[in-house]
Amino acid sequence: MDIFTKIAERRLEEAMREGAFENLSGAGKPLTFEDEAFVPEDLRLAYRVLKNAGFTPPEIELKKEILNLKELISTIDDDRERLRKLRELDFKIARLGMMLNRPLHQEEYENRLYEKVLEKKIER
Repeated sequence: MDIFTKIAERRLEEAMREGAFENLSGAGKPLTFEDEAFVPEDLRLAYRVLKNAGFTPPEIELKKEILNLKELISTIDDDRERLRKLRELDFKIARLGMMLNRPLHQEEYENRLYEKVLEKKIER
């Protein structure tokens, strides 16, 4: 442990003994963490500032759309509609990969592969 960590730990312990953390707003509620995995590290602070001002980065919006579309696809019974939504999902995943200028994560690649297999079954 470096000196700064030790100082921080001591100050936190003192504050806890003095009751500084009691009766805080949000006490007992789960913490919500922002999913910034798709935001380049050097842009995260700027995006947080924009978000606090009411703006959402396009990459985050697209990630939300992809998650919502995945949930929607799992509820669709009509094969043609499911195929249309799977193609839309594939397009959005590819677009996200291009926006981030890096390859897609392994999980998303597996999802795309699964979707292709579903498409083959639907076409038969």
